[in-house]
Amino acid sequence: MTIGTIRDLLSAEVLAGEGLMELEIRSACGSDLMSDVLMFVKENTVLITGLVNPQVVRTAEMLDVSCIVFARGKRPPSDMIAMANERGIAMLATCETMYVACGLLYRGGLPGSPKRGEE
Repeated sequence: MTIGTIRDLLSAEVLAGEGLMELEIRSACGSDLMSDVLMFVKENTVLITGLVNPQVVRTAEMLDVSCIVFARGKRPPSDMIAMANERGIAMLATCETMYVACGLLYRGGLPGSPKRGEE
């Protein structure tokens, strides 16, 4: 699934990485706990979160997360958007809850991150 498809499925606004809409995403992870993200996320993943702080971008960069979606109408400050642009990370914002956003992506064919031991 491409980031552009994710944008469309979630009726999301592109905040960063406009040129990355054709990038392929292989899995999704929904979490507000960056410790869980560190345990389960692999590269080419979309991270769905409601956490709006610079640690989200730093975690995404460390794990080669290609796209961050902010749920529940959350919007990151301009310095976070700049960080994502500098690091080549797409950033989207949707009014959907995290639960609904994950469900829409799953229904659209995007699997979750593998469970521990299934990598």
